[in-house]
Amino acid sequence: MPGILFILLFKYTPMYGITIAFKDFNIFTGFADSPWVGWKHFEKLFTSPDFAQVFKNTVIISFLKIVILFPLPIMIALMLNELRNMVFKRTVQTVIYLPHFLSWVIVGGLFIDLLSTNGGIVNKLLVSLGMEQIAFFLDNSVFRGVLITSAGWKETGWSTIVYLAAFTMIDPMLYEAAKIDGAGRWKQLWHITLPGIAPIIVLMFILRLGNVLEAGTEQILVMYNPVVYQVSDVIGTYVYRQGLGNQDYSFSTAVGLFEAIISFTLVIIGNSMSRKYLQRGIW
Repeated sequence: MPGILFILLFKYTPMYGITIAFKDFNIFTGFADSPWVGWKHFEKLFTSPDFAQVFKNTVIISFLKIVILFPLPIMIALMLNELRNMVFKRTVQTVIYLPHFLSWVIVGGLFIDLLSTNGGIVNKLLVSLGMEQIAFFLDNSVFRGVLITSAGWKETGWSTIVYLAAFTMIDPMLYEAAKIDGAGRWKQLWHITLPGIAPIIVLMFILRLGNVLEAGTEQILVMYNPVVYQVSDVIGTYVYRQGLGNQDYSFSTAVGLFEAIISFTLVIIGNSMSRKYLQRGIW
């Protein structure tokens, strides 16, 4: 009952606020007295050149994070699972987990200091090698790389926990039988370990699809600036600026509702494709 009440209070009750996407909402007149305008804000959304660029940025950044960052925790977990020195293994685990507990404000500050053109250690190294400095936070061609790198540094270690836990569900007798049959470490990895954690990989991938349009709003808010809006302004930051910056609550809600519908649809499609081709799914 406490769990159900929590979901009803904090997840379903706020859904009433979605109605302002179909109204000209005014904070002084409130939800009930704001006039209905139908699809006005959605028409504005789909005809806005700004939103077209924002949507493109969101898809590109999310795609890069999935392609580059999604496999990393799996590979790191597989490598950690092969370690036999438990002291070294636990030390490595602790070191790679720690960044997850830092806020994006701290992580953003660290990367700004490291990559700064004014005394940053990375640019000092480039200069010492006879190369030119790179304005990482002011260059549209490299800023997305900064986003991917910082996200990977912060979250990859934490994500390995899920896969390390999945290894415990694999029957050790399978490895013993494989050794008796002459299977080496690579064959055991390919024929036992990976199939054993495949359901967890599928689950995590489907859940990741549900956040494909989120693209790391908090991270980008901390690290971006108007110079790199062209390549880094995503739906979450756009909603933030429109809703709080311009106080256009109805339009920002319409954008958020559009994002939620797309995310929900992707989860449904991803689960259906998984069940069809891999015979596994969330439901």
